[in-house]
Amino acid sequence: MSDRWYTKAVVYCLDIDTFADSNGDGCGDIPGLIGRLDYLARLGVTCIWLNPIHPSPDRDDGYDVADFYNVDPRFGNLGDFAELLHQAGNRGIKVIIDLVVNHTSDKHPWFVSARSSPDSPYRDWYVWSETAPPDRKQGMVFPGEQTETWSYDRTAKLWYYHRFYDFQPDLNIKNPAVREEIKKICAFWLQLGVAGFRMDAVPFIIEETDPGNPDSPKDFGFLTELRQHIQWRKSDAVLLAEANVEPAQLVTYFGDEGGSSNRIHMLFDFMLNAKMILALAREDPEPIIDALRDTPKLPPGGQWATFLRNHDEIDLSRLTAEQRADVFAKFGPDENMQLYGRGIRRRLAPMLGNDRRRLELAYALQFSLRGTPVLRYGEEIGMGDDLALEGRDAIRTPMQWSGLPNAGFSTADPADLVRPVVTDDGFGYEKVNVTLQRHDSSSLLSWFERMIRTLREAPEIGSGTCSHVDVPAPRGLLVHRADDGTGTMLFLHNLGPDEVTVDLSSVAGEAEMPNDVLADAEYPDPGKLDDLRVSGHGYRWIRLRRTA
Repeated sequence: MSDRWYTKAVVYCLDIDTFADSNGDGCGDIPGLIGRLDYLARLGVTCIWLNPIHPSPDRDDGYDVADFYNVDPRFGNLGDFAELLHQAGNRGIKVIIDLVVNHTSDKHPWFVSARSSPDSPYRDWYVWSETAPPDRKQGMVFPGEQTETWSYDRTAKLWYYHRFYDFQPDLNIKNPAVREEIKKICAFWLQLGVAGFRMDAVPFIIEETDPGNPDSPKDFGFLTELRQHIQWRKSDAVLLAEANVEPAQLVTYFGDEGGSSNRIHMLFDFMLNAKMILALAREDPEPIIDALRDTPKLPPGGQWATFLRNHDEIDLSRLTAEQRADVFAKFGPDENMQLYGRGIRRRLAPMLGNDRRRLELAYALQFSLRGTPVLRYGEEIGMGDDLALEGRDAIRTPMQWSGLPNAGFSTADPADLVRPVVTDDGFGYEKVNVTLQRHDSSSLLSWFERMIRTLREAPEIGSGTCSHVDVPAPRGLLVHRADDGTGTMLFLHNLGPDEVTVDLSSVAGEAEMPNDVLADAEYPDPGKLDDLRVSGHGYRWIRLRRTA
């Protein structure tokens, strides 16, 4: 049995087009990424998650795929990609790619053929209706940017389904040929050497769309088929999925009713993400305690993926209206900072007022909670955003490598960049970049390197249990622990601005020689754990015992 490497991974999410440009055309590319692998290895990254890499009209940042078996020529070619996998492997870094198979671009040859004739072999690869479905104004993923989920195609003389934009027609999962093609796509990239896939929009992939039925059934059996298929091809390959559904439904994505973990290996924990953001906004850990308490028990091998920022907006749709209002008031008070009425389109550093203490606290908290941490590129240096850009592009600006023109991202004319670099006073590339922070041992980047090294010495965080330590604690203080066969870690995170003390002598009997392994300041020795002090917006990671 292969080791479940993903339980101890640190995942780094990036867009190739905004990471590093090697040829000066203004767009990031694979050779540019290869040239930055040493940086990622030093940071402590063990897995890179690449946002869409396939040829695309690029109307939705690459999520409108036109060819699943190739690399977008802007990034390079398949030879470049094979070299990336080789060079990443030399540094102990695995690579997973986005698997976007809920839909295709309307320019994909499959759809071009499907709409051209009722006799096309691809006609039934998509979802059609002869009449306008009555539910076509429901279920939009991008409210305000979409007006319906069914559109009329004048060539086919039929309505076609698109859960996302109208230029992204949905594939028909009920068609066995489509299912086999998805497996074939996975097998192709696994053969090249990818370590797995981040599956986009999984609840929609398995939706057996019935025109006029807003609650169409879902075929979870396909996830079982896909898991079996990829593991026969590569035993340690992983499926990391996006499924922002009700908590009661989550376990079904991991495995069947028998309790087996035979579907998705990892799910992003959207509920925990929203509750962490709420807790940071209110400076109160209670939402996190609620999330930990309400987390469903996972089958063996199932794993959560934690995040604070990803490539999309912060999705607050799982919060109540009152909770969402509190987060908007604190972190997105201007309408221009909000998106789709449910989320915030800012990076974390601007949200937290570029307060270094609060930034450290937030990421120390995320990385100490159960599951595998996922980090968005640029967060490790506290990059800002560009709210002048549309929608989600605000947080998809070029990586800031140095104070050179274009932030060292590219030698192209600024007008030719895929997106402009951030230049504002607080977060402009001349002040916020890798080179400056590399030479500063007290920088946020240096802190991330130390924190991730500490994480690697605490395997119980990723693979052990995570539980709230229910003791009388001052307002603002979260106390939790991680346990497994390797030992026990104790964590204190003070979300409030004032210094607090707490008595944790109730767990002192489990301690061999408690000591701080990561903290925001130099604290007195933990001793008997009966008088632990934590600064305002401070944190302490304390090792209680080590057995392996």
